Amino acid sequence: MVSTTTLFALFLVYWAIISILDKKGILERYNISTYGPVLMIRTVKGQALLDTLARPKRSWRTFANIGIVLMFVGMFAMFFIIILSDVAMLASIGQSTLPEPGKFNEARNIFLIPGVNEFIPLTWGVIALLVTLVVHEFSHAILCRVEGIRVKSMGILLAIVPIGGFAEPDEEELFGVIKENAEDLSADTTDGLIERRILGTVKKVVPKKVASREQRARILAAGVMSNFVVALIAFLLFFGPVLGAIAPMSDTMIINVTSDSPADIAGLQDGMVITRIDDTSIQKANDIILYMNNIEAGTVVQVHASKDQNLLVYDVEVVNDTDDGIKGIYVNNIVTDSPAEAMGLESGMLIIKIDDTPIGSSEDFVTFMNSTKVGQVLSVETVIADKATEGNVSSEIFEIELASHPDGGSEKGFLGIYYGSNGIEIVPLGMSIGEFPAKDYLAALKAIPSMLGGFTGWIIILGLPIFGFAGEGFPGFSGQLAQFYSPIGWGEPLGIGLFWIANTLLWVGWLNFYVGLFNCLPAVPLDGGHVFRDYLHALISRFISDETKAKEVSSAIAASFTMLILASFLFMIFGPYIVHGF
Repeated sequence: MVSTTTLFALFLVYWAIISILDKKGILERYNISTYGPVLMIRTVKGQALLDTLARPKRSWRTFANIGIVLMFVGMFAMFFIIILSDVAMLASIGQSTLPEPGKFNEARNIFLIPGVNEFIPLTWGVIALLVTLVVHEFSHAILCRVEGIRVKSMGILLAIVPIGGFAEPDEEELFGVIKENAEDLSADTTDGLIERRILGTVKKVVPKKVASREQRARILAAGVMSNFVVALIAFLLFFGPVLGAIAPMSDTMIINVTSDSPADIAGLQDGMVITRIDDTSIQKANDIILYMNNIEAGTVVQVHASKDQNLLVYDVEVVNDTDDGIKGIYVNNIVTDSPAEAMGLESGMLIIKIDDTPIGSSEDFVTFMNSTKVGQVLSVETVIADKATEGNVSSEIFEIELASHPDGGSEKGFLGIYYGSNGIEIVPLGMSIGEFPAKDYLAALKAIPSMLGGFTGWIIILGLPIFGFAGEGFPGFSGQLAQFYSPIGWGEPLGIGLFWIANTLLWVGWLNFYVGLFNCLPAVPLDGGHVFRDYLHALISRFISDETKAKEVSSAIAASFTMLILASFLFMIFGPYIVHGF
């Protein structure tokens, strides 16, 4: 695999080459311009296609008018979220509770650029970004033709690989800008531009067509509306038929195979999902523990395990449990504000006894906790897990009063630990297993559309790839997560291709939705900024009869909003560093 350093070096070489070609005017000959390392390859071809697509003018205008309404809804929502975030950060600073700088507020992760933003996978991110930009820009172009505005050129954006498309409307016609034609020299004068300005002989080119406020708003809102429509289609497919064709295989995965153990000899590997042992279905780690308790040494069991959608059967000979180390359950993490946290339990500990009852497995722990009640005080004996195999290990006892269970539907006591993710050791087979709530996770994904009637649902879908449900993020069905699932129904013949479809739809939907919302912000040069300024100008003109003065006031207010939004983003990025240091 090519290293990051090599890729960066190649990118710098590419940038140097295009910079040289640009300075020598070679790129300009082929109608190519550069913006940093990005090439804009223009063409005047495709105008006939735009005219054809723009023929149902009434439909396109209706489409764009709906887009204007949604743009103002998105404008209010995004501005509200930004202000709310600023207020929350200021309150956190006042209470000295502002979190330290982390990956969630790194500058690189503010930009929705694959390869820069660490939360966006490169492959699916590039595909999604390409679709998003092409849809957005060409919607502007089509509405330009609907409204009779000239489209000067179209083309693609290239940075070694294509990263988007663009359409260049005639800005003079779109925004009504009157430009001085510095190149239009009269035949009978050799005066320069400055002299001609002084003499008042500079010609001004007045565009033949100038878009009205409504036309301009429709053109600008078309890109946002198209992004929202594509996002809606992608999400409908993702949360509907695609997730419906994905099913959990099991919650149990092999996370470590001991060298030269029966599991290793049989061919079992880390990352395999166990679905069955002999005729017993395996869903939870406890299913394996209960089954193996009744199996004698020397017995050959058939372990059904899957990896990369290949389900195979492995014959594993059971050996004696010869492990003389300290038995217990590993504390992987602590629930915030739980009794365990309050009394000092930490991740990395091994719980070996509770009230003098040996806790040698997750089964022992679950059985004991099922017998507890709210308010009961437990004596929890622990050792440091890394020292559990050493002799004369000293233990530590914590007196912990159990709280009520967060789910509200249980009378048993609540301790507040995550356990067993370092592996529940199945010594007779020579491997360690872990659990992931595959079934519950898939059910939670499928439930998101039903939550969009409330504020929570929108927050989840906005942060799904980054935060997930509990800060873990959901980048799609890839890597280890995909091992827990298999295609069913119509998706079964597609195999792993179904996961590719799911990932593409997820990122196309999410990026289109986010880019659409971002462009709603009342900040020039975003689409929402131009529309906001236009409608603000129309409102102010009702109170200020002087057109020039009204335009100056509306432009000043729009510029203030732009600066406020920019300052808010900078505050969100650098605020934690200012408080905690760089």
